[in-house]
Amino acid sequence: MTTTLTPKRPPKSVGRRLTTGLGVTLILAGLGLLAYFAWQYFGTNVVSKHKQAEIKQSLAVDWGKGIEGDAIGLLRVKRFGDKYEVPIVKGFDDKALARGVGWDTKSAKPGQIGNFAIAGHRVTHGEPFSKFPKLKRGDKVEVETRTHIYTYRLRNSGTSITVDFTVSWPLWRVPDPDARNQQPDRAVITMLTCSELFHTRNRNVVIGDLIDTIDKSKPRPVKSD
Repeated sequence: MTTTLTPKRPPKSVGRRLTTGLGVTLILAGLGLLAYFAWQYFGTNVVSKHKQAEIKQSLAVDWGKGIEGDAIGLLRVKRFGDKYEVPIVKGFDDKALARGVGWDTKSAKPGQIGNFAIAGHRVTHGEPFSKFPKLKRGDKVEVETRTHIYTYRLRNSGTSITVDFTVSWPLWRVPDPDARNQQPDRAVITMLTCSELFHTRNRNVVIGDLIDTIDKSKPRPVKSD
């Protein structure tokens, strides 16, 4: 009887095992990175828009009860679309900016003398300011609160003022680099884009003047043809 011996495979070298392990690690890291970007660019938008819809529904209920909570109003910008309407929430932190447009609580309130400063993301987290570069001088911005509707007219376009994110004058009481410590004498709005996914250092800024105020408790005048 003849016995056939199967030759044993030589053991893998340490170098080959390390190369294989490194390759698997790089593949997993690449998949993780892709998943991260997919979540940032798509997942956060879905979640944020869902949160915005919930806030808008709760605003209608709260305002009907005379309550003003964390969300102080609604922002409408014709240039961003006829159906554009985003809640304005208190704060400039990540939590606030993931739920709508953030309001700097140290700045003036809507319609108040001073600088009403708000910020929003251009990409991710609902991207409420994705069309910011399309803004034109003379565009109107509407802010509705529980009691009033304020309309502002922009002084500049969405690309005409760009500042480093460390520059603070857009949040001053008078948003002007030459107006430090000046007392405001008019109601203005300042809109800023946020530091984005790759933490760009630049922000775009637009400034607008209050041109109209409607008291929601009073009947609106009927427009003649």
